[in-house]
Amino acid sequence: MCSRGGDSDEECGYKEKKMGLKILLKLEKSKILMGSKTRMKLWMIRAFSTVFLWACVVHLLVFSEVWGPKMLKDWPSCCSHQDLPSLTDHLSSIPPKVVSPPKRVYKNNGYLMVSCNGGLNQMRAAICDMVAIARYLNITLIVPELDKNSFWADPSEFQDIFDVDHFITSLRDEVRILKELPPRMKKRVELGMFYSLPPISWSNISYYLHQILPLVQKYKVVHLNKTDARLANNGLPAEIQKLRCRVNFNALRFTRQIEDLGRRVVRILRENGPFLVLHLRYEMDMLSFSGCTHGCRHEEVEELTRMRYDNPLWKEKAINSELKRKEGLCPLTPEETALVLKALGIDRNVQIYIAAGEIYGGKRRMESLVADFPDLVRKETLLDPSDLSFFQYHSSQMAALDYLVSVESDIFVPTYDGNMAKVVEGHRRFLGFKRTILLDRRLVIGLIDRYNNGSLSWDDFSFIIKESHADRMGNPIKRVVIPDRPKEEDYFYSNPQECLQLTDDESLTKSV
Repeated sequence: MCSRGGDSDEECGYKEKKMGLKILLKLEKSKILMGSKTRMKLWMIRAFSTVFLWACVVHLLVFSEVWGPKMLKDWPSCCSHQDLPSLTDHLSSIPPKVVSPPKRVYKNNGYLMVSCNGGLNQMRAAICDMVAIARYLNITLIVPELDKNSFWADPSEFQDIFDVDHFITSLRDEVRILKELPPRMKKRVELGMFYSLPPISWSNISYYLHQILPLVQKYKVVHLNKTDARLANNGLPAEIQKLRCRVNFNALRFTRQIEDLGRRVVRILRENGPFLVLHLRYEMDMLSFSGCTHGCRHEEVEELTRMRYDNPLWKEKAINSELKRKEGLCPLTPEETALVLKALGIDRNVQIYIAAGEIYGGKRRMESLVADFPDLVRKETLLDPSDLSFFQYHSSQMAALDYLVSVESDIFVPTYDGNMAKVVEGHRRFLGFKRTILLDRRLVIGLIDRYNNGSLSWDDFSFIIKESHADRMGNPIKRVVIPDRPKEEDYFYSNPQECLQLTDDESLTKSV
């Protein structure tokens, strides 16, 4: 609008046009500013929403970890019970994600090679010992070599029985383990530039510190060619004992194939109710080695004796079978086992899984046991031959299956205190003192002979058997320590008391 100052029309029009442009410019600036503020608000809203949603997700995950199993276990499922097995099978086929512990950093003093000897469970205990020794000496352990020259002549390698990758990674925070020597060290071994020896049996850790470690530092590679019972049961640092347990109960996991088949056997047994595992150590090799021939025919005694004399690894040749039996140093026969199970009050209809190889004497020796307990089964009767074809001629892999079933059983009864019986006993203690009937064979044999000759009634026989074994059920006890006589004291792996969790109602009592 023009003023009244007499401006010409042209000047008036110019001023109005200029003013209009200014107004338009202000409007445009205002729109730009408003648009900028709007975009800023939208960006802030989006950013806040994203942060809020992530916070919700994190809280829900934490909530489900802590409360989910408790709160959701009683909710109705969208799947029927018939759907669950297939879902479980599908999930079990997916390997769980394992978080490896951080590597332990230490100055490596050298490399330790070991050749295990004996059966599966003797080697299992030895591997635990070797890991503990390597950890204490700050040396690198090469994956142990398994025995292929024993009576069983099993060609299995470590990785055929145990999950070797799990073994290595699960212990990386304690000790460095390699599948093979580095090329430079392997060349030294090929040239004979290493030291090989059998360590002294039942040695304490100071022996390895003062005798073995200097050899490792000098030769860089040391080979221990014997591993059975080479570390003491007692008098070791608590961390060494706990590491032995960690290797035994966590790091030494069987291969996926063995684990799956073992779980399958347990599932088949569980479908028919509780089951007892009988470790009936009455195979040909056991009888020949021990010289225990009670109940055998004359030709069988000759066969077993000839086999013992022909085996250069078995040092004891002339053996008095009956004297050894009365001392409780022989495995129970199938006939003796049937009497003891009946006397203990074991239900005749219970499933009994025989964890053993071929019973010497076959059906003839098993007649009384089958008559008293008709529901006897074995892995060979529960599975198809095709399921076990892979394990044929691999006794250690077969023993691994029996080990898994034995650990999971409701009751475990070994008829001889060999390596499997001892290691399974310790594992069952670790799992919560599961019922394990530890037979006093010396007492049992004396009672059986008295019952058989008529000087002891069945009621008295059964009463004494029950009373004498009431505290021999795998309950918490202290290991018996006998200084300077380690063979006669309690075996560490049968009662790893340093690693056992006791409840408020449980306490360690002295072994009887």
